Amino acid sequence: MLTSIALIFLIGMMLGWIFQKLHLPSLLGMILTGIILGPCVLNLIDGSILDISAELRQVALVVILTRAGLSLDIRELKKSGRSALLMCFVPASLEIIGTVILAPVLFDISYTEAALIGSVIAAVSPAVVVPRMLKVINEGYGTDKQIPQIILAGASADDVYVIVLFTSLSSIVSGGSASVTDFIQIPTSILLGVLLGISVGLFLNFFFKKVHIRDSAKLIIIISLSFLILEIQDLSSDFVRVSGLIAIMVLGMTLFTKYPLLAKRLSAKYNKLWVAAEIVLFVLVGAAVQVNSITRYGISAIFLLIGALIFRMIGVFISLIKTKLNMKERLFCMLAYTPKATVQAAIGAIPLALGLECGSLVLSVAVLSIIITAPFGAFMIDLTYQKLLTPANNQ
Repeated sequence: MLTSIALIFLIGMMLGWIFQKLHLPSLLGMILTGIILGPCVLNLIDGSILDISAELRQVALVVILTRAGLSLDIRELKKSGRSALLMCFVPASLEIIGTVILAPVLFDISYTEAALIGSVIAAVSPAVVVPRMLKVINEGYGTDKQIPQIILAGASADDVYVIVLFTSLSSIVSGGSASVTDFIQIPTSILLGVLLGISVGLFLNFFFKKVHIRDSAKLIIIISLSFLILEIQDLSSDFVRVSGLIAIMVLGMTLFTKYPLLAKRLSAKYNKLWVAAEIVLFVLVGAAVQVNSITRYGISAIFLLIGALIFRMIGVFISLIKTKLNMKERLFCMLAYTPKATVQAAIGAIPLALGLECGSLVLSVAVLSIIITAPFGAFMIDLTYQKLLTPANNQ
C-alpha cells in the first residue's frame, strides 16, 4: 500500500506539473496518472486503496465544500443581485434538462438515469474557475460590473445545488422508481441541511471564541463534525432526508459570517489540505476509469456533452437578462461557466460503486466531461478575458 501511495503522489504531481507547463489544467495529468497506474494499464495501485476509493473521494468532497463555504461571502452574493442568484441554479438546471432530452436518445436509458447523468456533469469546476477569476479580479477586468464576482459566487452555490440533486436522484435510481414525493423531499432536504449547517456553525463559532486552541485543531474538529453530519444524513434517510453536503457548506458560510478572521485562516489551511486531496481525488477517478467503456460510449458521450453545454450557455444567457452587461461580457460569462472537473471527479464514480446499471456510463461521461471541458474552459477564459471584458479604469 505504501508503494502505491508514493506512486500516486509522485507521478500525480509530476504529470500535473507537466500539464501545467503545457498550459493545461494539472488535474488532467492526475487523471492520466490514475489511468496509467490503474487496473486497466499497469495495475500498480493496491487493491485495498481501490476498495476505499469511494470513501476517499467523499473526504475530498468534504474538503471542497468546506473550503467553498469558508470563502463564500453572502454579502457579495446579495450585492451581485438577481443575476448571481440565477447563476446558482438556472445554467445547471438547463444542462440537466438538456441531458434528459438527449441522453435517452443517444444511450437508450430511462429519463431518471438521464437526469442522474445530468446532475453529475452539470456542476462548474471551482478548481478551474476560481484561480482564473481571482486573476481577472486582480488585473481589474470586468470588476466595475462585478462580472468575475458573479461567476465566483454562482459557481460555488451551483456545485452545492447540483450535488444535492445528485444525492436525491441517485437514491431514486437505486430504488428503481421516482415519485412526486421524492422530488418534494429535495427542497425539504436542502432546508434541513441549511438549518443543520447553521446550528453547527453557530455552535463552533461560540466554542472557538470561548476555547482557545490551535487552528490545526479547529480544522480537525470541523472535518470530524463534517463526517458526523454525513452519518446523520445516512441514519435519517429512512425517516427524513437531510442534505449533509449542503449542511457542511453552510457550516463554513456561518463561520465566515460570524468569525471572518478565523474563516480566512482556516480557508488557508484547507487550501493546503486540498493540495493532497486533489491528487488523491483525480488519480483515483482515473484509476476507476474503464477504458473500454470510454471507447464504447465515446462518440455518443461527446455529442451529449456538446448538447448539454449549449443548454448550459443558454442558461447563463437567461440568467444575465436585464443586467448592464453587453454582449461581449455575456459571452465571456457563458464561456467561463463551461469547465467541469472537481465535482465530476468526486461523484462520477459513485453510481458505479452503488452497483447501478448506468454506473459505467455515468463515470465515462463524467471523465470525458473533465477531459473535454476543463482545458476548453481554461483556454477560453485565458484567451478572452482581456478581449471581452473592459478594465475597470476604462469604464
